This record gives sequence, structure tokens and C-alpha cells, in this order.
Amino acid sequence: MAEAARAVLVTGIGLVSCLGEGPDAHWQRLMQARPCADTTTFAPYVVHPLAPIELDRQIPKKGDQRQMEPWQRIGTFAAGLALDSAGAKGNAALLARMDLIVAAGGGERDYAVDAAILTGLQGAERPGVFLNERLMSDLRPTLFLAQLSNLLAGNISIVHGVTGSSRTLMGEESAGVDAVRIALARIASGQSEIVLVGGAHNGERLDLLLLREAGGCALKGDFAPVFERSGRGGGLAGGSLGAFLVLESAEHAAARGARPLARLSRVRSERTSRRPGETQAVLERMWTEFEPSLAPSRFALLSGATGAEPATAEERRFLEAHPGVPVRATGTYIGHAFDAQFPMNLALATLALAHGRLYPSFGSVETDGAHAGLTQIVVTSVGYWRGEGMALIEALP
Repeated sequence: MAEAARAVLVTGIGLVSCLGEGPDAHWQRLMQARPCADTTTFAPYVVHPLAPIELDRQIPKKGDQRQMEPWQRIGTFAAGLALDSAGAKGNAALLARMDLIVAAGGGERDYAVDAAILTGLQGAERPGVFLNERLMSDLRPTLFLAQLSNLLAGNISIVHGVTGSSRTLMGEESAGVDAVRIALARIASGQSEIVLVGGAHNGERLDLLLLREAGGCALKGDFAPVFERSGRGGGLAGGSLGAFLVLESAEHAAARGARPLARLSRVRSERTSRRPGETQAVLERMWTEFEPSLAPSRFALLSGATGAEPATAEERRFLEAHPGVPVRATGTYIGHAFDAQFPMNLALATLALAHGRLYPSFGSVETDGAHAGLTQIVVTSVGYWRGEGMALIEALP
């Protein structure tokens, strides 16, 4: 667990998703309580596509844009928005000592090569030999380079000039939780003063749809809120989004005159074997640690539920065991983005705290309560396959 020994503030957020670009666009769409899922482009699969963005405004060089895959462009764009929000864009001295922590998945696939190999495997007399031969002859070295997870951090450094220490974490939802946890711990201990942390995901990828179909966790057919998919076996809808936060010690923020948006007080990361009941139990254990810090009638819970089963059903049971807690599930609106979901949910929690209230509920599990005077939000993360996490983010006095 990471818990702040000294105040760690959110001084910048950058976010893009199907809801639009930036805090205002996201808040307006959330207040409309109208999810923007696409059920036709990749039918029968449901996705939440990225809203149109003008890449030139954050990635001015066309050459830089061309050499990035879509998920890298999304992340580099969102990172630039966060730096703008924090008043750090273009400040070379500040960026030179800003640390960077990225939660990232692998790169995108060569669909033509994949399709040819999968088709050939069906008629191959010796599938293992066929697969090895095709992998050796068809995959280009540049394909492997393009798939490196740490290229997002590299592109952020090149485009925006963030040249402090750099870390890239892989591991789906847990990578996002740990990226923020490490950033908080470093600032709290004095190892860092300012950190850019976040991730990005392209949910409009045929290879990921294939993987989710093979894993039995893809949402197909009609759209439904994340907590209301169990009757049809559950399923997650991929979301294209990018989210970065600038975290900073209170002393450092005050010294440079930065405007703080919220305080990140605690982040907990857990992992279970996912035997029946374990996810609910670990959520309860984390909640027991967080609850003493919560102000009655002034807090809410922002859920990162995926919609995949059985994990979502266990989180639902945890929520139903605390009926007085106002709940919102962001996956209903923005889809699920694996590594980037937790940073995005912290950014959305920061928005709600800035407005002092929650956006309207949508779905039967989204309970109401702290509409006004909201000062604290607990953010959960329950991975579709592994990994649990929880964070507390608070409004400033």
C-alpha cells in the first residue's frame, strides 16, 4: 500500500475517450447520462470508439505521428493535455526533472500476417512446424520494435521533453494501479517531486477482439451497463482512451504556483488467485482500511468494473454489502481500457470532486447519495482476469 506521508496533489489531468477531449467535454457528456457504445462497426462486438481529436495540437510533427501506432498517439496526446493542465508544457527545466511512469500493453499486430498463419494452420499436416516456419519468415524485425510497450514513454519524452526517470509497467489493470501507487510512494517519500503518470489503450483492434472472444469475455450484441451483463454471461466492451495525471508534492506545487485539483491520499494494490469469493473478500479488506478516513455522507465510490464475469459479480456483491455508498461505474460510459482504466478513473474522480458532486446514475447498481458536498471518492479496480486495487482521492479545503 502507498499512503502519503506528505501531501501529494493532482495538478494536471489529460484525458481523451469516446466522450471527447479534456475535462469539460467529459463532464458534459457524463452529465447527459448517455453512453456512446458502438454496436455496429465491429459487430457483433461492442466497443467505445475514440472521439475525433486533432493530433497536430499535441504532436505537431507529422513524422512523429506516422511512426507511432494509434495507442501511442492516443497516449502522447493525453500526456500533452496533462502537461498543459498542470502549466508545465514547454518548461524545459521542469520537464527535465519530471519523472514518467506509464502503464502500457503490447503493440498492435500485423493483421494480414496473423490471418494467413491462422488460415494455414487449419490445413497444416504438422501445425507446430508450420507455425515456427511462418513466424520465422513472416514477422519483420520492425514489427517487434513497434510492439515494445515502452515506446509510449519514449514518444512522450521525444514529443514533450519529459526527461526525468522513466518506468513502464505491463500487467493489464494491475499495471495502472501500480503505476499510480509507485508515483504516490515516490513523491510521499521525497524520491520524486513531480511525476507524469498514466496510460493509453486502443480498443478498436481486431486482434484484441479475437483475444477477448477466445477468452470468453467479449461483450456481444446489445449494449448494457457493466453491472447488468451477468444475465447474458457478462462481457467487457473495449474502450479507446488515454489518461495522464501530473502528481506533485504540495511544497513543489506551491513553489511554482501550480493550481492543485485534488489530493491523492492512498493507493492499494492486491492480487488473488480468483477462487470464488476471494475478490469480494479482498475488496472488503481494503475497504476496512479506507473506511475510517471517509467522512459520512460526503464520499462516493467510482467503480472500474469491467463487465466480465465472475469478477464483476463479486464486485457487485461487495457494493451491495454497502448500500449507503453512492456508486458510479465508469465502464458503462467509456468502455474498458485495461492498463489505462485506473488512471482514467482517477481523472474522472478528480472532475467530480472539482464539481462537488457526482454525475447522474445509469443502471440499477449505480446508487445515489452524495449529490452535493462531495469531498472524497474511493476508486476501485477489479481486473477482468487478475488484480484488484483501490485508491482514495480527496477534494482540497
